[in-house]
Amino acid sequence: MARRVLVGVCLLLVLPCFFLACAGAGQKKYEAMFSFGDSVSDTGNICVNKSAAAQLLLTIAQPPYGMTYFGHPTCRCSDGRLVVDFLAQELGLPLLPPSKLHGTDFRKGANMAIVGGTALDFEFLKSIGLGYPIWNNGAMNVQIQWFRDLLPSICGSPQGHGCKVHLAKSLFVFGPFGGNDYNAMLFFGFTVDQARNYTPRIVDNIASGVEQLIELGAVDIVVPGALPVGCFAVYLTILPSTNPAEYDEFGCLKPLNDLSRYHNSLLQSRLAGLRARHRSARIMYADYYAQIELTVHRPPLFGFSSGAMTACCGAGGGKYNYEFEARCGMKGASACADPSTHESWDGIHLTEAVNRQTADGWLMGPYCHPPILQ
Repeated sequence: MARRVLVGVCLLLVLPCFFLACAGAGQKKYEAMFSFGDSVSDTGNICVNKSAAAQLLLTIAQPPYGMTYFGHPTCRCSDGRLVVDFLAQELGLPLLPPSKLHGTDFRKGANMAIVGGTALDFEFLKSIGLGYPIWNNGAMNVQIQWFRDLLPSICGSPQGHGCKVHLAKSLFVFGPFGGNDYNAMLFFGFTVDQARNYTPRIVDNIASGVEQLIELGAVDIVVPGALPVGCFAVYLTILPSTNPAEYDEFGCLKPLNDLSRYHNSLLQSRLAGLRARHRSARIMYADYYAQIELTVHRPPLFGFSSGAMTACCGAGGGKYNYEFEARCGMKGASACADPSTHESWDGIHLTEAVNRQTADGWLMGPYCHPPILQ
C-alpha cells in the first residue's frame, strides 16, 4: 500500500510536466504574447533604455546574471529564464524581445515590462514625496502607451479588424504591478500601515490597465498578484523588526506578507468585477503568493535545499547573503555552486528553477484561475 501511495504522489508531480511538454510541442493556442510589469518580467528594457536611473540598476548586466541557460547576462533579473520566458517557450512562441529594442519584429510578441515599473504614475508618486528617479523608468500607463505605439508594426491600425483579431489570439501577461509602489513607500520612510492606505488606488490602477487592454482587443489576460515579500532577503535585511512576534515560524515578516495578502484580496475582487463587465474576456488571476509561499514553507518538496531567504548570488554574507552595497553583479559578488537548488537568486528575485515551476503552475494550474491552457 505504501509503495502504491508513493508511486501515485510521484505521478502527480511528474505528469503535469509531461502534459506541459506536450502542450508546448503540439499545441499553438496563441499567435503572440505581450507582457507588462516590473523587474520580475523585464527581458531587457532597462538596459535598452539607458536612463540615468537605469545606470543605478545595471548590476544585472554583469556576471553572474544569466549564467543558467543563456550563459551570459541578458539584463534579466535572474540566473536564467523568467516566468514569461517559460510561458513563451511552452506556447511555441519566441522569447519576448524588449519593446524598446528598435528594429525588432514584434508580431509574435513584445515585452513592455521594465525594472522599477510601478502601477501608480510617477507624477502621483512625486505628489506624495516619492519622486525618486529610480521609479521613473516606465509606469503601467507608460508601458501601455509603449504597446499602443508598437501596434501599427504588430498588426496595422489599432482600430482595424485585423488588429482586433490578432490581439484576440494573443496572450497578455499584465504584471505583476504594485511591488515597486510599495518599495517606493516602505524603503523611503512609509510604515506598512501608511502603504496599505494606497492599496485600493494601486489595485484600481491595475484594473484600469486591464480594461485598457480589453478595449484594444485583448481577450486572454493573466494578472499576477503580489509575492510574499516578507520572506525575501532584501526586505528582511532593510526592514528588520525588533519585535520577534512580527516574524512567523518560517522567519518571514508577517506585516509585509499581510500587506501582500491585502493587495491580492482587493485585486481578486476587482478582477471579479471586470469579468462581470467584460464577459467576452478571459481574465486569469495568477496566484504568485500561494505558490511561492509553499516553496518557502517546504523547500525540499520542490527540490530546493535553501529557502527563499538566502540569496544564491551576492557578497553581503550574513544571515541572508544580501547587502545593498554588495549585491549580485557587484565587485566581489559570486553565485552559489548550483542556483537550481536555491529559491532566491539575488535576494530580490527568484531563480530560473522557481520561475520554471511558477510557469508550470500558471499553464496547467493550480496557481492560475483559470489555468492558461484550460
